[in-house]
Amino acid sequence: MSRYPDAFIREIPKTDLHVHLDGSLRLSSLIEMAEKGGVGLPSYTEEGLRELVFKESYADLPEYLGGFAYTCAVLRDLENLERAAYELAMDNIEEGVCYIEPRFAPQLLMDNRELTMDRVLVAVDNGLRRAKAEYNARPEVGERGLPPFDYGIIVCAMRMFGASGYSPYYDAFFGLHRDSAPAEVIKMAAVEVARGVVRIRDRLGVPIVGFDIAGQEAGHPAGQFREAFDYVHENFMHKTVHAGEAYGAESIFQAITDLHADRLGHGYFLFDVGKVADPGIDDKREYVERLANFIADRRVTIEVCLTSNLQTNPTLRDLRRHSLGRMLEHRLSTTLCTDNRLVSNTTVSKEIRLAVENFDIGPKALKNMIVYGFKRSFYPGPYAEKRNYVRRLITRYEAVARKYGIEAESE
Repeated sequence: MSRYPDAFIREIPKTDLHVHLDGSLRLSSLIEMAEKGGVGLPSYTEEGLRELVFKESYADLPEYLGGFAYTCAVLRDLENLERAAYELAMDNIEEGVCYIEPRFAPQLLMDNRELTMDRVLVAVDNGLRRAKAEYNARPEVGERGLPPFDYGIIVCAMRMFGASGYSPYYDAFFGLHRDSAPAEVIKMAAVEVARGVVRIRDRLGVPIVGFDIAGQEAGHPAGQFREAFDYVHENFMHKTVHAGEAYGAESIFQAITDLHADRLGHGYFLFDVGKVADPGIDDKREYVERLANFIADRRVTIEVCLTSNLQTNPTLRDLRRHSLGRMLEHRLSTTLCTDNRLVSNTTVSKEIRLAVENFDIGPKALKNMIVYGFKRSFYPGPYAEKRNYVRRLITRYEAVARKYGIEAESE
């Protein structure tokens, strides 16, 4: 019998700090949206889409990413965007997740006519805010001790896109910059979205709490996007960076130093000495160890996505070989995330179950991982308010732990 019953995992307050909105639709809603909007799908049944697109396992990262063509197509609609955001929040609420930071790239959905950056972000906020209001009005929240639900939005720039086929916005953007090299066009688009999200946060009050760079790491190093990240940094916005998902330690170091990353998305290859490519690094093992200590000392939190990593890295056949074990040995700040609830067919509860069944995670370590999710969140309110919120969530966690006889002090 597991030391952590399913009921315990269900009841403890949880976070999801790395969840892509466009990878986390309800499958039934995707089909309904596609039928209504005339979007072509390989199948219009849940069983068919599970077999053909959203699988239990994938051959590689390109196959894993294939489903986003369909989800993005249906999300180029403001009503669908609001609905998807609302349903994502409610799905999390129903499994005891109290705080989420859904992320997405608005430029993948925009057309600069009906679908402007402002309207896209407001639609997502409307859906999340409606779910928050509905849940927090329930009598069991507050007066009966259940913690309230909250959220912040993370906006992604894209590491790469082409001259056609990625989105109406990107197609037009490339067309307007015919005399610029593709790498320059991609950098300009990142700066444009950086400026837009700061404006929308400040003028429209949309709780945009973080900025991210997503997409293929290979050939698109983090350093290319300094200008965009410098801009949001100077405007007091948090930063998280997809790093170490395909490249290793050098990419992670660059994310922290060049892009001011407060958190890291994935960080899977942090300890892979073979991924250190710089010929000027003589002792690669020492470099990796120093970087791990650097991350630990700065409390840069790693957003760990076990199922997603298992599905996108064909060489990872045994989850016990995942670098989470090394992260825990080095006392790194880690939090468990879904990445994509639909594409990976997972939930926060499933990710916690995978972690505790494949790694030596005692009550203290588990509590720390859960608490890190709240402490290292980019909570949209003032710091004093965040401290009160986190304290409330810790109190709730401790009450549930006592109920199940699973007690431990956190760090």
